[in-house]
Amino acid sequence: MTYDFAKSTAMDREKLRQHLRKMSNEELRKFGTAAAYMCSEKANLGKPPSEDFVIQLEEAQQEWKRRMKRPKARTT
Repeated sequence: MTYDFAKSTAMDREKLRQHLRKMSNEELRKFGTAAAYMCSEKANLGKPPSEDFVIQLEEAQQEWKRRMKRPKARTT
């Protein structure tokens, strides 16, 4: 599987969110893992990560949290 990581154009957050919503849980997990690596010191040779990579990681984490929210228990 290949990932469409950031290009030289400005990041379109809404388009990214739509793309992430279409992914299966497994695809989203793999994308998030890859995005986390792209933000790591190892991948960036000790330099700060690209802002686009950071955005992709944040959006993947937000989508995961949205999916994993459990409904509140009803109290009677």
